[in-house]
Amino acid sequence: MINTILFDLDGTLLNTLDDLCDSVNFALAEFGYPERTLDEVRGFVGEGVRLLVNRALPARAKEKTDEVLAVFEKHYDKNKENKTRPYDGIPEMLDSVCPVYKTAIVSNKYNKAVEQLRDTLFPQIGLAVGEQSGINKKPAPDMVEYALNKLKSEKKNAVYVGDSNIDILTARNSGLPIIAVSWGFRERALLEEMKADIIIDNPRELLAAIKSLK
Repeated sequence: MINTILFDLDGTLLNTLDDLCDSVNFALAEFGYPERTLDEVRGFVGEGVRLLVNRALPARAKEKTDEVLAVFEKHYDKNKENKTRPYDGIPEMLDSVCPVYKTAIVSNKYNKAVEQLRDTLFPQIGLAVGEQSGINKKPAPDMVEYALNKLKSEKKNAVYVGDSNIDILTARNSGLPIIAVSWGFRERALLEEMKADIIIDNPRELLAAIKSLK
């Protein structure tokens, strides 16, 4: 029986794309590099902010990743809630599931930002796990296993909810079923191609999807 839900953050619970794009472009401009479009940044996200910045840099400037990343993080820390909002229906969905299930956010965003966004926007979620030293990022299973250990949950009783190919791979590598959401940063066709266990198109569908896994 499922008693634990692990959520991805960006593209699943929160639409963070505008703030990520603004901070990427602020950092690029500081070094005189060309800005990126929203759609370009959408394609870069999902595997942590270092790779986001690296992908946003011109090919000639990849060696500047760490310097540009430092500027990005400083800007993002101060501006990550300017335009970021929960997707429609997410607060209501969490009000339904959090009293019934153990819950955690498991995200490749750096840990400080994940914890701050959880504390501000989703205090009802029991645990926030972001990128940190000593734990391999998704799609490795380490972050999922860390969260399950903290929640005192077992894999056989957990499900992962996310919006991307990385989330599907994370669930598979962790031995969890995956409920993919179509409202996030990746197209539904990709989720279908990767054969997500269940795809939902509205947060209201999550409870029924979880119950169908039992």
